Amino acid sequence: MKTKISLLLGLLLTATSCYAELKIGFVNIPAVLEKAPQAEKAKKRLEIEFSPRDRQLVAQQKDIQSKEERLARDSGVMSDSERSRMEKDLLNEKRDAKRKQQEFSEDFNARRNEELGKLQRRIVEAIRSIAKDQNFDLLLTDGVIYASDKIDVTAQVQSKLVGMPD
Repeated sequence: MKTKISLLLGLLLTATSCYAELKIGFVNIPAVLEKAPQAEKAKKRLEIEFSPRDRQLVAQQKDIQSKEERLARDSGVMSDSERSRMEKDLLNEKRDAKRKQQEFSEDFNARRNEELGKLQRRIVEAIRSIAKDQNFDLLLTDGVIYASDKIDVTAQVQSKLVGMPD
């Protein structure tokens, strides 16, 4: 019995001393994403890529709105066939605008996710590099309820990203 207790105490002391030597850190990913220079560059790339289509969609909506106003204003003086033709044309233009808006949203979301994926890979690369360079045993990210400032390496990850290419 004494041998079992001694063995158990020995194991507990060994386990405790192993854990005392662990180096653990924490990275606040939302903070990294917010301040990453690559995020700002990705945002600008998306704006450049999608702003022409956005302007076209806005112009198309304005055109539809002006035609609706003209139809409402002039429908009393139009012939039935002219009014019917204009209503049909307007309906077709609305359908086309809705389809183009949906395609725009899908394309934009796909590209944004692509850019976000690239940035996330860079962040993981930076975190792994810091973990290896500074001999961390464990770096945590999401799901952490509390992390002491002593183990928070978020600023280091942000600094590492500044030196990385897009």
